[in-house]
Amino acid sequence: MNLLLRSIRSLIKNRFAASAVIVLAIVFLVGVFAPLLATYSPTDTAPKDRLLAPGSLHYFGTDELGRDIFSRILYGTRVSVGIALVAILLSALVGTFIGSFSGFIGRWIDQVIMRITDVLLAFPTLVLALALSAALGASIVNAALAIAVVKLPIYMRLARTQALSISQSLYVKSAKTFGVSSGWVVRKHVVPNLLTPIVVQITLDIGDAILLIATLGFLGLGAQPPTAEWGAMISTGWNYLIDQWWYPTFTGAAIFITVMAFNIVGDGVRDLLDPKSGE
Repeated sequence: MNLLLRSIRSLIKNRFAASAVIVLAIVFLVGVFAPLLATYSPTDTAPKDRLLAPGSLHYFGTDELGRDIFSRILYGTRVSVGIALVAILLSALVGTFIGSFSGFIGRWIDQVIMRITDVLLAFPTLVLALALSAALGASIVNAALAIAVVKLPIYMRLARTQALSISQSLYVKSAKTFGVSSGWVVRKHVVPNLLTPIVVQITLDIGDAILLIATLGFLGLGAQPPTAEWGAMISTGWNYLIDQWWYPTFTGAAIFITVMAFNIVGDGVRDLLDPKSGE
């Protein structure tokens, strides 16, 4: 607990990281309280109000169906950020356990898992995510699964590397000598010692996951209409960029600010928990 408090204080001393933390806190609050903050329903259409410029009634203007863009951005926070968090946490959880057992047990199991990891890493992240999303079908759930699979080998390899090192430590060898099962050793010794590098990787991956969700949505492979999702909103708003600049601009700004905040916090957490990475 003392280490956690010292870490939080050190992170706050970093002005950029502290500002980013505040931004992320606002983003999370917006996602949670979107129904209370939104001035209109994100799905109700009003053809007579289509493509209105920003004003007192519609802070960010309206889209081609007369829907309030401000309200859709607020609700889109739930989808874009929420799905990205779920995808990364799922990938980290599964990848950590697979990689831990792979590195700790070794033998042919390790070889098979690492060859699968190599195959997945051979594909560019976006290309693999697009292929998986297209194969599974266009939906926000399938997009989340695709991103989880794409990020999976990163956590598998990271966990395996750490597990190989930890398995050679004296306390693990002592546990093996007393006949303790491999599963118990992995749960009690290997996984807890993996938390620091895994947490660092998670903070660095969330921003990338938000961009992937937005990209899949932009290409029609993510959330489907009338769901408010940032990438899908930009995909439609792009057609109105010249005359109705507010349509894609405010949504793009939401993505930019959120991803930048996550990246800055991720860098701060990495420097804090893994000082050697900054050398």
